[in-house]
Amino acid sequence: MKAREVKRQKMVAKYADKRKALKEAGDWEGLQKLPKNASPVRLHNRCKLTGRPKGYMRTFGISRVMFREMANKGLIPGVRKASW
Repeated sequence: MKAREVKRQKMVAKYADKRKALKEAGDWEGLQKLPKNASPVRLHNRCKLTGRPKGYMRTFGISRVMFREMANKGLIPGVRKASW
């Protein structure tokens, strides 16, 4: 799944200029002929370590599960368990 997501990201980058030009020209038929995965809407954020699609924390780029494990081990600078 991680490999598929990388493949989609490359395709979105490849067709970005062409999509923009077609949209500005109003050529909706031309947009339909582009590959489905060329649309940026199809991208999904995934954990960099495990590839988990849900519970993604954008600021760290990892899932909540990996964030918790790494924070407890002290692997994320500036993050520590709250206690009051």
